Amino acid sequence: MRRIEFLQHSAIVGAALASPRLVGAASGMYASPGERRVAQVLNARRSMVQNVPVLRAFAGGQNDLVSPFVMLDEFGPLNVNPGSIGMDIQAHPHAGVVPTTYLVQGSGRHTDSMKNDIVYHGGQYMLFNSGRGAIHEEVSDDQLRANGGVVHGFQIWLNLPAAEKFCTPNTAILDPEKLPIIEKGRSRIKVLIGSLFGRTSPTETYSPTFYYHIHLEAGERLNVPVTSGHNAFVYVVQGEMELEGRQTVRDEQMALYEREGDTLRYYSQTACEFLLLGGQPLNEPVVSYGPFVMNSREQINQCYQNYKAGRMGEL
Repeated sequence: MRRIEFLQHSAIVGAALASPRLVGAASGMYASPGERRVAQVLNARRSMVQNVPVLRAFAGGQNDLVSPFVMLDEFGPLNVNPGSIGMDIQAHPHAGVVPTTYLVQGSGRHTDSMKNDIVYHGGQYMLFNSGRGAIHEEVSDDQLRANGGVVHGFQIWLNLPAAEKFCTPNTAILDPEKLPIIEKGRSRIKVLIGSLFGRTSPTETYSPTFYYHIHLEAGERLNVPVTSGHNAFVYVVQGEMELEGRQTVRDEQMALYEREGDTLRYYSQTACEFLLLGGQPLNEPVVSYGPFVMNSREQINQCYQNYKAGRMGEL
């Protein structure tokens, strides 16, 4: 396999700060004790990951407020024509980070240097723990390439704590029936990581983390409990909703929260779909070089040399 070269900071592209948007007298929100305040709102930026268009909400620039996560990409919806190559993210390495893939529509094929060859489908959730270093490839599967279809999902990188940066790599995939679904009023919540309202995801992480996929119906309010001192942020997939301070966010935007407060509150006049993520901040240095996310430049150099020497394996 050809060893690819990396540009300095090639995976680190920040998001644009958005101007605050306040709603008028028709607001559906009201004051609440313990409500967490919004720190800032960001606009996602359009980018390309090899041949796949993505919306990049953040990548490395807001570590204090997004840790233990370090990147969020929404890929697609990508229309794959019958007989075309479709998604074709060719073999590349990672180290020190867990790229997670949540597919909401379509299918894909994952292969890696641990000899995994997995065709995954909409609703499944996959975690590729690169640990000390591993290689993977994400492409459209043969059936989708032959018949065509739509691919839509999220790749979100979960950082590894310093003590686990050189752990043994592994890949885990969870079927949709394993992930709890919560009906709260007219809200629907899928728990990919963590616990909420007495339901717990089987996804294992090295530090307290949560990741929820939420559908909020028109005119619906939702209060979500969080641990004060932990990070929380929201990415809007579709629609528009109101946060604290009568501020609104819409699709292709995300809101970062301050750490104080134990309640997040939402209201949507017209319906909204969003991701809510966060967890205990790692409070450790983050040094990135392409797909490697470590704690020091010396560790980055070690990973790069391991990759060049073929010590991260082959597909």
